[in-house]
Amino acid sequence: MGQKQEAIVREFLSAWGDGERVPDIEKIASMFAPDGHWELYIPGGPVIRGREAIRAEIRRQLGYVSFPHCGIVHIVSTDRMVATERVDHFTRNGKKVRHALMAMFELDADGLITAWREYFDTYDLSRQTGADPARLSGLEDAQA
Repeated sequence: MGQKQEAIVREFLSAWGDGERVPDIEKIASMFAPDGHWELYIPGGPVIRGREAIRAEIRRQLGYVSFPHCGIVHIVSTDRMVATERVDHFTRNGKKVRHALMAMFELDADGLITAWREYFDTYDLSRQTGADPARLSGLEDAQA
């Protein structure tokens, strides 16, 4: 069950890059339903709603990280939900950063992403990058 949905999520994650190329922002945004949303850095992170806002958020993140790679460890699914356990990598200030996370994807009948929720420890990322956890998580932007 859910093989089609898993293939969609694999394609979506691949669009983020392979650790050597930049994300395909247009492809990523187009895989969301028009009113789909991305919940960052759960718990407590911002909710990015709609394709234009998602494009803007990706561009914002690419202002401080580069060459992301989404490394799927496990993937499970139902007819409308896909869960991934991943170990992702990106480069920040010339340093490769590794972080483990879980993500949940909800898809509509057309295979578009209606919700994407990422769960990980922003303090672990701040330890590796030296960034303020509130700034790294986007909480400052959400509170502004």
